[in-house]
Amino acid sequence: YVDGTIEVIHADEDFLVKEHPVVMSNVYGSETIDGRKNQDGWCTAEFNTTSWENASIVTKEKEPTGRMIDQIQPPVKVIYSYTGAYLHDVQDKAIYDFTQNMSGILEFEVKGKVGDAIHLYPAEKLTKNGDVDQMAKGWVNLDSCITYIIGQDDVWETCRMKFTYFAGRYVAVEKPENCEMRNLTAHAISSAYETDGTFTCDDKRYEQIYSLVEKAVEANMVSVHTDCPTIERFAWQEPNHLMAPSIMYMKNGRKLWEKFLLDMRTAQHTAQDYFYDFEGNRVYPGDGLMPSQCPCYIPNVLPVPGMGSFYDIIGWGSTCILGTYWHYMFYGDKKIIEDNYDAGMRYLEHLKTKVTEEGFINHGLGDWGNPKNELARENIETAFLYADAVTLAKFAEILEKLEDKKKLEAYAELVKKNYNEKLLVWNAEKGYWCYRAWDHADELFMTQAVEALPLYWGLVPEDKEADVVKAFRDTLETEGAFVSGEIGLPYVIQTARKYQMNDLICQFILRKEHPSYYAFVLDGETTLGEYWESNPRSHCHDMMGHIVEWYYNGIAGIQAEEPGFRKIKICPYLPESMHEFKCIYRSVAGEISVQVKEEQDGMVLQVKVPKGVEYQIDTTNLENSRGVVTEKIKVEVD
Repeated sequence: YVDGTIEVIHADEDFLVKEHPVVMSNVYGSETIDGRKNQDGWCTAEFNTTSWENASIVTKEKEPTGRMIDQIQPPVKVIYSYTGAYLHDVQDKAIYDFTQNMSGILEFEVKGKVGDAIHLYPAEKLTKNGDVDQMAKGWVNLDSCITYIIGQDDVWETCRMKFTYFAGRYVAVEKPENCEMRNLTAHAISSAYETDGTFTCDDKRYEQIYSLVEKAVEANMVSVHTDCPTIERFAWQEPNHLMAPSIMYMKNGRKLWEKFLLDMRTAQHTAQDYFYDFEGNRVYPGDGLMPSQCPCYIPNVLPVPGMGSFYDIIGWGSTCILGTYWHYMFYGDKKIIEDNYDAGMRYLEHLKTKVTEEGFINHGLGDWGNPKNELARENIETAFLYADAVTLAKFAEILEKLEDKKKLEAYAELVKKNYNEKLLVWNAEKGYWCYRAWDHADELFMTQAVEALPLYWGLVPEDKEADVVKAFRDTLETEGAFVSGEIGLPYVIQTARKYQMNDLICQFILRKEHPSYYAFVLDGETTLGEYWESNPRSHCHDMMGHIVEWYYNGIAGIQAEEPGFRKIKICPYLPESMHEFKCIYRSVAGEISVQVKEEQDGMVLQVKVPKGVEYQIDTTNLENSRGVVTEKIKVEVD
């Protein structure tokens, strides 16, 4: 209370209970609500509780063994509401369109006869005949249904989902003829409801792409970062470092990432942990292993022949290190390193047990999602081994663990030396040094990710860097598109930005055919698809939304040079088809905004930086993209 006194209200056998109207609730979006069990006014002091029973005390044998802690992540909130627009009838079902794919809560009013049931079937897409299509391409029939059983005769009743959420854009309504329904509404929900960044411009294609990613992020942030709202709703961990900068520019991810990383520390294996394989044998994953899903609901995600491990994957487990790094860079709080350092060190020790005789990590999924299935496991996964080691060395320096720092740097150097000895080769046909994919033993095979990752992480010897940049550009120009999966894509985009290939990024994301972000827009999608294809298995995945990071640090050019954006560089770029843009990022140091407008006599650059933030403005990219020198620069320090 205000005076500092505390009163604890706790449950005991004097508490009263009654069966809830929600008689079935399923984590995948189905819910049955029985209106006959409604207890109107149950939460008021005047309510008559004579028909209610006393609560039962849980016995010691049934008490939960987990440790209860306060919730640290943001709550799930309604962020937008959409009215269902009637489209047509198909086989006695009325089809409604909310115009936006989402994670949401359905609400509607209904009137009919006691005991009549109304069924609603949500979906991301429609069949050719206009019915809702719950079949996830080549995977599974989702079979999600929200049911309401009418509780009173001929009285308007309100039904609203309570304990789960649906996923999709469309709903098919199936009801008795004498039943009426009105005010069908979908409330989009998300834990990522605090917006830290916005981007607007005069080329609406860029805004449409941005919206695809942002809406997919919102739909997949529901206390855990799901891979999709429809099929799995699992907390696969790889986007929590690969997508971290894109999301953290758009949304306040501070508490969300603290929770994600806590989930990882909780799920990290000890030497004694085991699960059972399909034959009933015990499997000991090993001390320090980070499951690919945290929390992990199905612990026996065993290797699939020819595909690699789906449980122990360096690109996923590395979130405990690289996700920590991105949190520190965006929010500047050393505590995130203190909380996760030991877990990261244990994970690195686990990874060392997985290194092959050739000095590689190669048992995971490589460049997962690559449209040509060019996974290049040894190249990709070993680059992450190096990244983990050098990042931990930075953490050790910050925490003043100097002995750890020396050992980590020495190990990273060993990984780097072996990497370059075995993978960095002379391309006689092209006349430059490049990296070859180890899994193509009989040819010099290159991919965009194979060249980008060593450039991004500093694996390339200084005297070979210019050559590898040429090789990387060749892989982009040869394909004329981003041919990369979710693992390589952020590094491909950011490496292209770093080495002045913004023009290629613009060309690739605006392509009308897949692989392309704009192709999803032309397909009629309102969220990002899972893979580079029309009608993907999931129509709401944020895992390849890395392009948004480039909107902020490439187009707007807002780049943090010190953690927490205490020191920044502003290096904007204006795409050829764009004549003005405005970008705002509300950092922990204050609001940063960059606005560029092309005028007849040159370009106007307006920058706003927070007071106390050290900044540098670099107009090189603007001059290169337009061939004119920007003379009108206005800087506001607030």
